[in-house]
Amino acid sequence: MIRVAIANQKGGVGKTTTAINIATAMAATGWRTLLIDLDPQGNASTGIGIAPADRTTSSYELLVDQTPLAQSILPTRIPGLDVVPATVDLSGAEIELVSVEDRTHRLSSALAGDSAYDICFIDCPPSLGLLTLNALTAADTLLVPLQCEFFALEGLSQLLQTVERVQQRFNSELSIVGVALTMFDRRNRLTDQVADDVRACLGPLVFEAVIPRNVRLSEAPSHGLPALVYDHNCAGSRAYMALARELIGRLPEKRKAA
Repeated sequence: MIRVAIANQKGGVGKTTTAINIATAMAATGWRTLLIDLDPQGNASTGIGIAPADRTTSSYELLVDQTPLAQSILPTRIPGLDVVPATVDLSGAEIELVSVEDRTHRLSSALAGDSAYDICFIDCPPSLGLLTLNALTAADTLLVPLQCEFFALEGLSQLLQTVERVQQRFNSELSIVGVALTMFDRRNRLTDQVADDVRACLGPLVFEAVIPRNVRLSEAPSHGLPALVYDHNCAGSRAYMALARELIGRLPEKRKAA
């Protein structure tokens, strides 16, 4: 199972929207996909159609109680896509894990061993705390959603520094699969300028596919559906399908050879 963390310490960059829709796109192309919601807000769980009352198990139990992964998974209405949902209990996990010796490797241990899935996406909270650190320690690679706005590069540099520290101390195999430009608005000259700056700085690390500002992407979570199901023909859905195709081309060969 290829493990992809989706992280950016800055909030409001389209991280959870990316997690929901890239996971749906991968499932639609035949990949057996697992989505782990590691954000206490639980927005990925809601956006994929898991109501709070239905979250009988969650990523909190997975990390704190060390409940086996198989017992933490819930099916979704999307064929080929399952989820480990999040509840508000997860907000206390960082405090509860502080005194635990293996606190940075709880998720890595939970995901160890054989799996029925081809790929796992981990939706991280908008911070660089212990939950995100667990995700980066467990992940094979990192996908970074980056909003096309003025402070984007400043936040990205902080995240890249964190990745270097994680590589040095916890997970030497961690790589960055790519940076996805989100909330792209061609009517805004600043958007083009930021996109050009990011590409000049990071080169081929930036995905060619860009995610536009799109009303359908904003509407879909209120219906408990990914945009790809809510309106598969909208500009946002087409962009996420293009992003998924690029992602598949960048992923390790171990799944393709299976």
